[in-house]
Amino acid sequence: MKKLLLLSIVALLGIFSMQAEKGEKAFGAQFSYASKHSMVGLGLNFQYEFINNVRVEPEFIYYFKSEGIDAFNVNLNFNYLIRTSDKFAIYPLAGFSYARVTPEGFDGVNRFGANVGVGAEYTINNRFGFYVEERFQILKDMNQSVTCLGVKYKF
Repeated sequence: MKKLLLLSIVALLGIFSMQAEKGEKAFGAQFSYASKHSMVGLGLNFQYEFINNVRVEPEFIYYFKSEGIDAFNVNLNFNYLIRTSDKFAIYPLAGFSYARVTPEGFDGVNRFGANVGVGAEYTINNRFGFYVEERFQILKDMNQSVTCLGVKYKF
């Protein structure tokens, strides 16, 4: 299962990097908070705008141990950008999620689900920007709210 998930992620990133010649691309780093177990995490993402105002965003979030639980998320989100100015945009997001949660002393639990939410981003200059997102993660027995604050580098 782990090998299949890793292979899928690598294949998706490969596809997006091959097609990334046309649209805007960015790497991001973020601070995340998940409500289910009050977990704080750090994440990385890659954004690729493959059609005007539509982008795909593979993402990995590692959550630090809380209440004896370790966790991480792998997400594939899609954003529709609504640009209100040259520097500011809001966007609904929807996507797929994989969560691995490991309670201390137990085997890990794998969950597949969905993300729905909204985000906003502000462009500082032609290379740097920051963003905030709020999403609801729908997972079997583990629904939660996830808040993300991040910075990104466009190239």
